[in-house]
Amino acid sequence: MQHAVGAPLPPPQGPGNGPAGWTHQAQHPGHPGPAGPPAPSAPQGQGWTGPAPHHAPAPVSRETTGHVQLPPGGPVPLPAPPAEPGTGTATLAVLLIGPAGAGKTTVAKLWASRRRVPTAHVSLDDVREWVCSGFADPQAGWNDHSEAQYRLARRTCGFAARNFLANGISCILDDAVFPDRPVVGLGGWKRHVGPGLLPVVLLPGLEIVLERNAARSGNRRLSDEEVARIHGRMAGWYGSGLPIIDNSTYDVETTARVLDDILARSIASPPAW
Repeated sequence: MQHAVGAPLPPPQGPGNGPAGWTHQAQHPGHPGPAGPPAPSAPQGQGWTGPAPHHAPAPVSRETTGHVQLPPGGPVPLPAPPAEPGTGTATLAVLLIGPAGAGKTTVAKLWASRRRVPTAHVSLDDVREWVCSGFADPQAGWNDHSEAQYRLARRTCGFAARNFLANGISCILDDAVFPDRPVVGLGGWKRHVGPGLLPVVLLPGLEIVLERNAARSGNRRLSDEEVARIHGRMAGWYGSGLPIIDNSTYDVETTARVLDDILARSIASPPAW
């Protein structure tokens, strides 16, 4: 069957189509909705063209997501001195230093969870282990590959800390920073986070570190010889001017409380580093 030029085509037949079977569709913004009855065709030979055809706007794309503009994460400045004992509501960037088995991660998590203001915890070891295939395990030897992954993890942690601080969230990081090795020293942390970073050393006795290391598993557990070597090198922090906590006889809660007191003093009188 042929239709005159300008005459509408009949709607396709079938379930849900045609005048007797319109299906209901929700009217979304930008959605044209179901078409109404066809407009009358132009009378033949009279030149009447009828109203101009209506072009419905294109449907809104459902594949797009909103864009959240974050404040720029600049270098972290020194916080203002607290108006009350402890760190109060100060927004801080803290670096907890210590050997494997010192309890850095456990103390950092508890300290962060007990604060009255939003506080994040970032462990450099956790960030290093984001690399699943090709992970350069330091226990297999320190080389260019493991150093590159360490630098990358430290830079990532610094980026995270600056962005947390820029959004009003404090951050405590933990890492085994050596006083006698610039590659894994404080300079890189200060460069990536800023001068407002507050370092604190957690250094219990060797016996305690060996005992805690023995309870670890996987690549977090080191040999006793390696633990003793790292612990000996960490002793170089004595005399550095950085605050040091010997938590040999402290439980986790006591250590977190001592850490808070030390940080309050560090805000009032920042350590030279």
